[in-house]
Amino acid sequence: MSAITPIDQSELEFDHGSFDAAMFAKHALSSWQTLAAITDAAQLGPDVTRDHVEKICDEAIRYRFASVLVQPVWVSAAVGVLAGTGVPVGVVLGFPFGASLTSTLLHEAVALIRLGARELEMVVPIGQLKSGNHHAVQHTIHAVSSVAHHRDAILRVILETSLLSVQEKLRAAEIAIQAGADFIKTSTGFSGGGATLADVALMRGVAGGRCGVCGSGNVRRLSEVKDLLEAGANRICTSAPLPILRELGVD
Repeated sequence: MSAITPIDQSELEFDHGSFDAAMFAKHALSSWQTLAAITDAAQLGPDVTRDHVEKICDEAIRYRFASVLVQPVWVSAAVGVLAGTGVPVGVVLGFPFGASLTSTLLHEAVALIRLGARELEMVVPIGQLKSGNHHAVQHTIHAVSSVAHHRDAILRVILETSLLSVQEKLRAAEIAIQAGADFIKTSTGFSGGGATLADVALMRGVAGGRCGVCGSGNVRRLSEVKDLLEAGANRICTSAPLPILRELGVD
């Protein structure tokens, strides 16, 4: 595992390259197929059953979603349905509070990748971040990203923006990116807030072209997706992907 270097405040002000949100949004919204290709279909509620998981997997195969995102207990079931289809299984870690031990996250990440998960999502250690223990936050994310990347998986880091101040959002985004996040993501949807345009724009401003930005949390309508993409998101996560695609004409 490579060493990590703590960030300083000045790094939040650097020009990190560009991302053409308008062009990306125009392409993503040009057809239901292109929108499906950047949409994660999520089933993360506490009452999700095997039937729910198998149904969303069947939809993902038909409509070619970017991934299916499930709780750890359902990874094997999702992998069983999606094997050989090219649609990856994503899974959440330390969800939804970001309060797990680093050792727990690592053990779970390794086990879930062995079961077939290829996209990991962890919640930023919210309490540590708000306590100002930025090194601990960076260490935890870096440890999980190293496990993921060593095993050909990607890592998304959920900031849970509804619980953070603007300065905490800026700090969390920069820490996550420097610690190896492939995407930074707005919300779990379980803490009283979801994706907002201001948060997506802020996160893209920090990220520039260095990593992806995922809008997530109570995204239900095509108009909401359009606004998030134009604000800088290049991935959308929703538990209701089909109603959104139907607004673009999918059968």
